[in-house]
Amino acid sequence: MKNFFTENGLKYKPFYPIFGNNLQSTFKQKHMVEDLDEVYRAFPNEKYVAYMEGGKPHLLIRDPDLIKQITVKDFDHFVDHKEFFPVEVEPLFGNSVFMMKGERWRDMRSTLSPAFTSSKMKLMMPFMTEISNNIVKYIKDHSDEEIDIDQVIRIYTNDVIASTAFGLQVNSLKDINNDFYKAGQEFFKIPFLRRILFVIAVICPSILKTFNLSVFPKKTSRFLSNIVISTMEYREKNNIERPDMIQLLMETSKGSLKTEKGEDDETGLAPFVENHRSTTKWTPDELAGQVFIFFIAGFESSASTLVLCLHELALNYEVQDKLYQEIRNYEEKNGKLVFEKINELNYLECVLNEALRKWSVALALDRMCTKTYELPPPREGGKPYTMKPGDLLLCTVNSIHMDPKYFPDPKAFNPDRFLEENKHKIKPFTFLPFGAGPRNCIGIRFAMMELKVLLFHLVANFEIQKCEKTQDPAELAPLDVIIAAKGGSWVKFVPRNK
Repeated sequence: MKNFFTENGLKYKPFYPIFGNNLQSTFKQKHMVEDLDEVYRAFPNEKYVAYMEGGKPHLLIRDPDLIKQITVKDFDHFVDHKEFFPVEVEPLFGNSVFMMKGERWRDMRSTLSPAFTSSKMKLMMPFMTEISNNIVKYIKDHSDEEIDIDQVIRIYTNDVIASTAFGLQVNSLKDINNDFYKAGQEFFKIPFLRRILFVIAVICPSILKTFNLSVFPKKTSRFLSNIVISTMEYREKNNIERPDMIQLLMETSKGSLKTEKGEDDETGLAPFVENHRSTTKWTPDELAGQVFIFFIAGFESSASTLVLCLHELALNYEVQDKLYQEIRNYEEKNGKLVFEKINELNYLECVLNEALRKWSVALALDRMCTKTYELPPPREGGKPYTMKPGDLLLCTVNSIHMDPKYFPDPKAFNPDRFLEENKHKIKPFTFLPFGAGPRNCIGIRFAMMELKVLLFHLVANFEIQKCEKTQDPAELAPLDVIIAAKGGSWVKFVPRNK
């Protein structure tokens, strides 16, 4: 492999058999982001370099213009994600829109798009507000205490997903042992044995097939799948409707859910599937896969972003005070938070964007070449490199977000970068928290609303203060793919005098 890289003019850092460039993150000496970043920073003048993820060679794309070329302009050459796990091993994950390939992906994405328009998101906001109020009440009862916000925020995202995706009304603050919360906790625990299964799945997935092994806990996957399928059957039989993701999926499967006239879907798909309408009849298992991926993204990704955002607000009081002033002005003008007025909170969005920049959960955008493609030379004077179907690449996210070439003083938490008057300074395709192109995150609207609702209510009601246990500065913990601070994120919530 090293000879192959050299013969094709690809630069690379030394790597290990089996583990590639991921040895340290495999054994939790570093986060995977740091392994990627080490390779990214080693070759500052290259548009792309070789990267070994486990035993599989990838191209690590470093150049924003090339990322645009791959994810948007020449998307038809890079339609698919790589296969993380065979669908036979992980049917829920394999049947999700994230893992679907080619025409099947296009059909599902166009089917789902009407479910993520602003009018549909508006119906879900009351659920988020109700759960936010539960969180505020809980924190008031524990004000002036040192709180590890990790669990509190995960309770919020858990209950939001239970309500908006699975149609379950749970209050995990009152019943921390409810089945849904336990399923979420079990799903995102990654003990040593499961890390080994991840490695086996990447290197030789046939072993998992032969011995009927699963990367994710089978009991948890069955539990989540059964909720979706049984809820669909019950609602169909009893003619029950509820404005949540299961209801939207039931409507999309019948072809009765449409984008309202004049309403854009903001998913990035429209240019690619213009006039494309799916006629596929989706099975209950395939629909369950969509709720499953929604669960993964909405539970863990949103929680990590909120936790680190609150951590940063505790360390950056000037930012927090500026955000509070905006929220106060909003309340004086509009009263409570409503969907129609949420976009008036410009600085709130800037704060969240800065958290998404500095602590992005995206890590890297993976793509698999689906048609032969010639990349430009990796450097001036180099030679082009031809990718063949099945070849893999990674577009770096966190490394670009933290590159001073694109974001000056990248370790500083500075939401002003995203103010309207400063946006023009951000080079296109250097801010990628939700991906890029037609395969970006379909749930962008949902995710941002989920983040905004809780952050609004917390800052409106509490001053978020550093405490003795608050890590300053916050540093990345070596936790596989999860983004979190070393030592946790501890803060004090002090009620505001209104």
